[in-house]
Amino acid sequence: MAADKTGIKLVSENRKAYHDFFVLEKLEAGLVLTGTEIKSAREGKVQLRDSYADIVGGEAWILNAHFSPYSHGNIWNHDPTKKRKLLLHKQEILKLFAKVREKGLAIIPLKLYLKDGLLKCELGVCKGKKLHDKREAEQTRDQEMEAKKAMNLKNSRSF
Repeated sequence: MAADKTGIKLVSENRKAYHDFFVLEKLEAGLVLTGTEIKSAREGKVQLRDSYADIVGGEAWILNAHFSPYSHGNIWNHDPTKKRKLLLHKQEILKLFAKVREKGLAIIPLKLYLKDGLLKCELGVCKGKKLHDKREAEQTRDQEMEAKKAMNLKNSRSF
């Protein structure tokens, strides 16, 4: 989890989202957090596995994201799976709301990362994959890996 040249440090990634959904569009949002939540995130103790985002009352919320309790939080520690507010412009919220309600898409958090000291969330507007889509993606991934191995084997023998 080292910072790269742009000052971005990856905190958590939702790999399962790429397996279960087609990501159609990506969007960056900020999060409203308490002190112990941000400290826990800086330690990398965040899980996005079954989390999703929803729009309620004109505000965007992230649900089921698990921020582990901070080790030195004492009585001021937070609830690990409470809903957390996403910081988006009103136009972005309305655009997401229209897409989710009309087309039956879902808003899924893909990554959490620190950008210039602030925690950001990469949201994806996603469409669910069927079982045959998952199998097809797995087959193509296997074929690519086999081709890569064959090329590496061929290149290593040429020397």
